[in-house]
Amino acid sequence: MRAASTYMPIFALIATVSARGDDDLPKRLNFDRYKGMLDHSPFAIASAVVAPAATPNFAKDLYVANAAKSPDGDMVTIASSSDREFKKYLTTRNPVDGYAIANIQWSDKVGETKVTISKDGQFATLTFNQAILTQPLPNKPAPGVVPPALPLPQPGFQKPGKNPGVAAPTPHVRGTIQRNPQPPPTPPSAGAEE
Repeated sequence: MRAASTYMPIFALIATVSARGDDDLPKRLNFDRYKGMLDHSPFAIASAVVAPAATPNFAKDLYVANAAKSPDGDMVTIASSSDREFKKYLTTRNPVDGYAIANIQWSDKVGETKVTISKDGQFATLTFNQAILTQPLPNKPAPGVVPPALPLPQPGFQKPGKNPGVAAPTPHVRGTIQRNPQPPPTPPSAGAEE
């Protein structure tokens, strides 16, 4: 009997936990209950909007090649990176071939001036082409590059003169100069040994 009284509360506890465990899990809800919210949502798109046909960007390849201030008005040269023949010289006074300057944001730093141009009601802001700005000048070596040394004239070698019929005089060539000349050693005298 003692064993029965010990096991009885254990079985009662297990039955209570298992019965409670079934009630704790919620029932899965059907998605149809949200259909009314989806049909009348304030965030739904009313109708599909057809985007207008994309107009080609007139300034896609354009950049500022030059900009200058003048008492007569500011001047800007625009060029195209895809068409080498395309260059327009614009002023603030008159449009050229439909291109006009709308605004210029001057900067004291090289290559940081921004120019807003317009054409046919479209606007675009152009800057200097940074790839061209970073290229070395044709006559100036790139930074950090040492130009090759020019060959020195060799003795007996004459440069061609301006007049090919007149012979150029032979340049004077000095002999080799020693760095630290030492006087020659004096030979010992024969009578000094005694």
